Amino acid sequence: MPIYVWEGRTREGGIARGEMEAPNEEQVIAKLRSQHVIATKVKKKPKEITLFSIGKKIKTKDVVIFSRQFATMIDAGLPLVQCLDILASQQDNPSFKRVLMEIRADVSAGSSLARALGKHPRVFNDLYVALVAAGETGGILDTILNRLSTYLEKSLALTRRVKSALIYPLVVVIIASILSAVLLIFVIPVFADMFSEFGAELPGPTKFVINMSNFVRHYFLLIILAVIGIVLLVRAVLRTDKGRTAWDTFSLRMPIFGELLRKNAVAKFTRTLGTMISSGVPILDSLEIVAKTSGNKVVERAVMKTRDRIAEGKTIAEPLAETGVFPPMVVQMITVGEATGALDVMLTKIADFYEDEVDVAVDALSTLLEPIMIVIIGGMVGGMLIAMYLPIFKLASIIK
Repeated sequence: MPIYVWEGRTREGGIARGEMEAPNEEQVIAKLRSQHVIATKVKKKPKEITLFSIGKKIKTKDVVIFSRQFATMIDAGLPLVQCLDILASQQDNPSFKRVLMEIRADVSAGSSLARALGKHPRVFNDLYVALVAAGETGGILDTILNRLSTYLEKSLALTRRVKSALIYPLVVVIIASILSAVLLIFVIPVFADMFSEFGAELPGPTKFVINMSNFVRHYFLLIILAVIGIVLLVRAVLRTDKGRTAWDTFSLRMPIFGELLRKNAVAKFTRTLGTMISSGVPILDSLEIVAKTSGNKVVERAVMKTRDRIAEGKTIAEPLAETGVFPPMVVQMITVGEATGALDVMLTKIADFYEDEVDVAVDALSTLLEPIMIVIIGGMVGGMLIAMYLPIFKLASIIK
């Protein structure tokens, strides 16, 4: 909805100015008239486009801060529209500000907050919308927003920890590849020219490195295009249901990272389900939303199978155990939670435990990977240098 800059004259004869969001100029004039202001100038506000605002992403951190502030304002008794108006006006991110203004306009027009949030799925996912709907129905919107903030903060921290563990080896491999490319393109040819003047038979490792250098130099652009093509192909495959399922299955079975990813999936599943159940969302709806927001096709299918079995009258624990995705300890604790009527509390305890396990696994993985990465870089770079010095060592022994 566009924003209009207006100027008008008050009943006392004074001049008033301001901004107003409305579908058209007529609506602005009519609203000002109802406020006893005669509009003298109404103009659509131009969009502010700067180099830094183009395509600025709305981060989870932005949503967390918004939820915390929103909860505080609602708890203080401010009306929804006024809360949204204040939060939008103080928002630095232009993309998020535009979203909040649209939500405010929808709520002003009579829409529920959950329905207005649901129009922006890239910012507020199904989980967020469902919890807000439960909060509106139960009259505990401020409590729900605080729970959402806590959930998002823990989820964001968990994701960052896992990403840091996964990115580290990738960065090291990229650096090693760049160093190897520099050696093959610029350093090795100097040695090759020097050796060609000797006219002697070169050792096997030296020949191999020189041939590799010639290949990289002659087909460098082709190699770059091939790498880009492979990356695009992998991304296209991962967008398909079968490709994503195959990758998620493989990732959970990887020897070093698989256990970390499984613990992360369990922590996210239990934290999300516990938050939804404690907020009063029905179990079947909760499981469906948990499945959609899991981020892992294997977990998603396991949760949906569990949901189908629960719809048939089964407990949660039994079908969860049949999937084979969740550890026996998790299933047993959920069984106890169901039996005692404290499932949400038990799920939160499981989430806390597995989040700590992820922390321990990330630290252990970092400790393990450091020597492995050093060996990889040393093997790639040092191996090439040794291969190039072999003829020099051979020549030195002959001279002696």
